[in-house]
Amino acid sequence: MAAAAAEGAAKKSGGEMTVVRGLDVARYMGRWYEIASVPSFFQPRDGRNTRATYALLEDGATVHVLNETWSKGKRDYIEGTAYKADPGSDEAKLKVKFYLPPFLPIIPVVGDYWVLYVDADYQYALVGEPRRKNLWTRTVRFHCARVLIYRSLRARVQILCRKTSIDEEVYSQLLERAREEGYDVSKLHRTPQDDPPPESDAAPTDTKGVWWFKSLFGK
Repeated sequence: MAAAAAEGAAKKSGGEMTVVRGLDVARYMGRWYEIASVPSFFQPRDGRNTRATYALLEDGATVHVLNETWSKGKRDYIEGTAYKADPGSDEAKLKVKFYLPPFLPIIPVVGDYWVLYVDADYQYALVGEPRRKNLWTRTVRFHCARVLIYRSLRARVQILCRKTSIDEEVYSQLLERAREEGYDVSKLHRTPQDDPPPESDAAPTDTKGVWWFKSLFGK
């Protein structure tokens, strides 16, 4: 695997994960396709073509986040923002913020987005969060929705790529890297991706955020 764009200090056993240092935010912007992930609570269970598009806003510090997936022939999406957890640090530890409910934004819900690895050409990346755990479970649906989304935001690990597919050798190396950082990679789910990928306006769009609401009831 190509050397990371930047590396953190060596991780101690059971300690904090190694994250990228000196992330070139401008190069990180654009579209990333989800190759595999530990699913979030609010993702449709039959989702495919899941992707994220990042765009730096005028303030130069805030990133617009557009997450999309396709379910039952419809495009589902949610928008939010991301920003560095510590503006004075060179570590790629970001916070991502969405609002609850997405279709009537009232309550901000914030999660962690740590870039654990990105290759020198910014073509594939490993993204995680500090708890390393998969908190996906149907048994907690009766709890406060805010808690559910907050927990799911903190339970993610993703393998991202600029293309809809990734070289299997690279994929295996990213799996090993995730394993070394303490993730249970057996819980990773490969995300189906069509080639060519669908256009955002090529399918009916579900009402903004309704897919999150429906997921609470197993739809």
